[in-house]
Amino acid sequence: MEVVPSTVVCPMLSSTNYMVWSMRMKVLLRVHKVWESIEPGTDDEEKKDIATALLFQSIPENLILQVGEVDSPKEIWEVVKSRNHGAECVKEAHLQTLMNEFERLRMKDTDSIDIFSGKISELASKFVALGQAMEEPKLVKKFLNSIPRSKYIQIIASLEQVLDLNKTSFEDIVGRLKAYEERIQVEDTQEPQENLLCKKKGHFASDCPEKEEQDDQELNKADTEEAGVALYMHEIVFLNEEKVIPKTLVKFRDGSCVNINGKGSILFEAKTGEHRLLTDIYDIRDLRSNILSLGQATEEGCDVRMKDNYLTLKDPNG
Repeated sequence: MEVVPSTVVCPMLSSTNYMVWSMRMKVLLRVHKVWESIEPGTDDEEKKDIATALLFQSIPENLILQVGEVDSPKEIWEVVKSRNHGAECVKEAHLQTLMNEFERLRMKDTDSIDIFSGKISELASKFVALGQAMEEPKLVKKFLNSIPRSKYIQIIASLEQVLDLNKTSFEDIVGRLKAYEERIQVEDTQEPQENLLCKKKGHFASDCPEKEEQDDQELNKADTEEAGVALYMHEIVFLNEEKVIPKTLVKFRDGSCVNINGKGSILFEAKTGEHRLLTDIYDIRDLRSNILSLGQATEEGCDVRMKDNYLTLKDPNG
């Protein structure tokens, strides 16, 4: 024991860390130039004594009592190895179980980013406890591939384009996703404007008679469609069908602007007798005539053709 410097700190063998312990001890024995007393073995008594002293400092007392009569550090090493072989097999089984759990892990609808990232971190900690660290890029990619892409597709696409995921930390990615989640939660909890105010000043929507009329109109729309009553253009206009009151203006080529009072749909009967529904129609009270924008129609995928005195407009379904 006296040949070992007092400043040497040996790793202590436990029931779960044999693999890491053996790796550290190999390095330590090589540093002190005595690893050859174990592999392949040597007759140098001084080296054998140093190696034995280092091993005795790194194994628990009950194991020292069991190997105390062994003559060489090589034999001590083999005894420790054989006694921990079973533990290694158990550890490998645990690692495989953890890996299967890691691969199957997916974010639930009820999970938040904080909760799900905690689950991944917990599994990563279990890997470390068993002597196998999880690489940072693997954690990052697992995290991004396991959250609902339909909900987080915008932020995921941005991160994949802007960042090098092989060099980005897991904590950084989690922080960015948490900030995005908080933002969309705030937007979702904000009450729509129509639930607070209506078009008349000084009224709340819940107390406004006009809102009741709009609700009745929406109910009448369903009843009308079921009855199959022939309707003509401009007969029924459903305002705020999508609960949107745009805060925008329509601007014409001469530079003039008019207010948009609402947005909805118009149900009409075609010459063939079929009913058609025009959606996204603006209610603009200041217009003197009704306008159908061919430019907006083509943007929606419609086919517009003009020949002689006729204009034909077909929707994307033909």
